[in-house]
Amino acid sequence: MSSSELQISPAIHDPQGQEKQQQAAGVGILLQIMMLVLSFVLGHVLRRHKFYYLPEASASLLIGLIVGGLANVSNTETSIRTWFNFHDEFFFLFLLPPIIFQSGFSLQPKPFFSNFGAIVTFSVLGTFVASIVTGVLVYLGGVMFLMYRLPFVECLMFGSLISATDPVTVLSIFQELGSDVNLYALVFGESVLNDAMAISLYRTMSLVRSHSTGQNFFMVIVRFLETFVGSMSAGVGVGFTSALLFKYAGLDVDNLQNLECCLFVLFPYFSYMLAEGLSLSGIVSILFTGIVMKHYTYSNLSTNSQRFVSAFFHLISSLAETFVFIYMGFDIAMEKHSWSHVGFIFFSILFIVIARAANVFGCGYLVNLARPAHKKIPMTHQKALWYSGLRGAMAFALALQSVHELPDGHGQTIFTATTAIVVVTVLLIGGSTGTMLEALEVVGDSRDTSLGDGFEVVNNRYMTRFDDEGSPSESGFRTKLREFHKSAKSFSELDRNYLTPFFTSNNGDYDEDDDINDDQHHEERIPFTRRGNFNNRGLTF
Repeated sequence: MSSSELQISPAIHDPQGQEKQQQAAGVGILLQIMMLVLSFVLGHVLRRHKFYYLPEASASLLIGLIVGGLANVSNTETSIRTWFNFHDEFFFLFLLPPIIFQSGFSLQPKPFFSNFGAIVTFSVLGTFVASIVTGVLVYLGGVMFLMYRLPFVECLMFGSLISATDPVTVLSIFQELGSDVNLYALVFGESVLNDAMAISLYRTMSLVRSHSTGQNFFMVIVRFLETFVGSMSAGVGVGFTSALLFKYAGLDVDNLQNLECCLFVLFPYFSYMLAEGLSLSGIVSILFTGIVMKHYTYSNLSTNSQRFVSAFFHLISSLAETFVFIYMGFDIAMEKHSWSHVGFIFFSILFIVIARAANVFGCGYLVNLARPAHKKIPMTHQKALWYSGLRGAMAFALALQSVHELPDGHGQTIFTATTAIVVVTVLLIGGSTGTMLEALEVVGDSRDTSLGDGFEVVNNRYMTRFDDEGSPSESGFRTKLREFHKSAKSFSELDRNYLTPFFTSNNGDYDEDDDINDDQHHEERIPFTRRGNFNNRGLTF
């Protein structure tokens, strides 16, 4: 009893120390707010003047770097600087969930699911290939004494975390200048599922490292599939549960709108925490919760609640994303880095470029083998997808985790290399993205106005094209592809005739295509603003 009193007595009887700590916290929060305001204002000015050489994400990262550098060389107290440290737990529990949920919630199902096979190929198979290629090349570079040598499993961990892409610059330019709807769906869908795949691969490699003699490769793959399918099932289940609750609870009345909105906001976090509590992937879970809640639960809300939740999730995701880049830039300037292994940084950048090319062009070749001629992914779209593979906050957070998980020196080297890669890709490559995309003619009015990839405009709507019954010369593989298209069409009919009437209160009258065309200015283009809830960072669709 007395020892407890002795332990807490300094905190009780030191009001001056508490006052300094509160003052430091206040100054830290004030600086964060000032940087957020500066980032939003600067982003607005850049967007208004169409200055694409410094995208908003790059501007936010640069603001964090400058302020962090000034704080690092000044006599600022350590207690103030601790408020800016990039804590990976804070990122994964508070900043990432609203960003991922908004990605799924704002997703338009038609182009996403019509390109779902290609998206899964790029994000799952492609990310796996990119991770393995990067890890093997980094290991071989160490064996050949070109760079700092790491154990093979740790090289695979580095390959997994650095394969997480963040194409915010490309997507924001797509919104500004307009783009093919299928290209946008490919870039957006690949980036969302890529994050989930990269985290799952990183955790799997970390498990292999900690239990190197416990499980064989086959069991590791089974564990990965169990995690992915279980997370998706948890997210879909929570989404369907919320749809039934809002359908039958009778909350869409004037005096219960606050309760309606509160419950709707809580369900995504419930899905995320449920998956994390079950040792699954919260990112995959909350992503599919967002997709299901937008398709079914959203139509069960009152009109005012629909406006509120759309604006609310757009607001918090925009704040969270801007804060992530500022936070990341500040922490890069504040952290201690191991710059002695410059060769590791240089060759890592070269290897991820090669691995990204193997991912995009290899998977693009496989996808085009399975597609008819009019649905093949053009090479210009593949180049745009390859160029959109910037590294961002996800890779940075996983690298920060590796500092605590790997031995001294190894984790710090990976963290430093990841930091350099993030800065180079976001600031340098991101600044040239607009010029690159215009040169490829995938944005603006100079590109081909045909939708391609299985879409056509019927009565000012995006519709999926299905081939006429096959010709005698078509291959068996094409026939199977046609059967898959018919099954997808059958699923759409199943959704319209059974799922939508069961989970919603509009008896199938609700059509996602109406959302696509509400404020659409051009038939074949992705406009900058569509329904008032477009994310300026490009993480929404």
